[in-house]
Amino acid sequence: MRVIRAFVDLPLREGETIALPEDAAAHLVRVLRLREGERCVLFNGDGCDHEAELTRADKRGAAARIGAGRPVALESPLRIVLLQGIARGEKMDWILQKATELGVAAIMPVSSERSEVRLDAERAGKRHAHWRSVVVSACEQSWRAHVPEVAAPQSLAAALAALSPGTGRWLLDPEATAGLATMPAPTGELVLAIGPEGGWSANDRAALVAAGFGGLRLGPRILRTETAGMAAIAALQARFGDLG
Repeated sequence: MRVIRAFVDLPLREGETIALPEDAAAHLVRVLRLREGERCVLFNGDGCDHEAELTRADKRGAAARIGAGRPVALESPLRIVLLQGIARGEKMDWILQKATELGVAAIMPVSSERSEVRLDAERAGKRHAHWRSVVVSACEQSWRAHVPEVAAPQSLAAALAALSPGTGRWLLDPEATAGLATMPAPTGELVLAIGPEGGWSANDRAALVAAGFGGLRLGPRILRTETAGMAAIAALQARFGDLG
């Protein structure tokens, strides 16, 4: 039997009854057609799944009684932060969705010299909220109980300044000498930088190198931005993480 799972951005305490947020209620009641008395699983990003029973399900909304929580141990031992050049429309949604499914810990969308997407403050806020909803949906589907952090869109320079010290930092480069077979095993967080559709400019590359990014050769071919990151994440997870 298929288990229905939904994200709620609320505390989940065993024995309490909560009113479900509008988006979760709409998904469970109007889309999946759950009714009062039916059960589902709720999670809020704290690493646990919580059994729940709907105590109300109608046009006015939905409520659920929270049952016991259980830890979900699906996080990769390899903590990957994807520093991703912002791509257009559905490409960016696809990148966020698949990166989440592959187990990244955080995503930093950045604009750079060759970015084709330019966001003013209002559009940036709306896009950030949309990106988070894409990631949440991917967690629902992939059974992750920790939601990867999605940073607000920012410049490459700002993102580099915000990186934690001591992280392993890699930049895909088909001309690099280091490859997956020779790169050292990460000892902590690993930041992977993927350029936008137009690639990194010479200035972008210089900034990345100055920030400690080393070149990593994934293969001889030039991959599109929506392919490069996913191929690299999958390969890194297979070697150092939990894909095998």
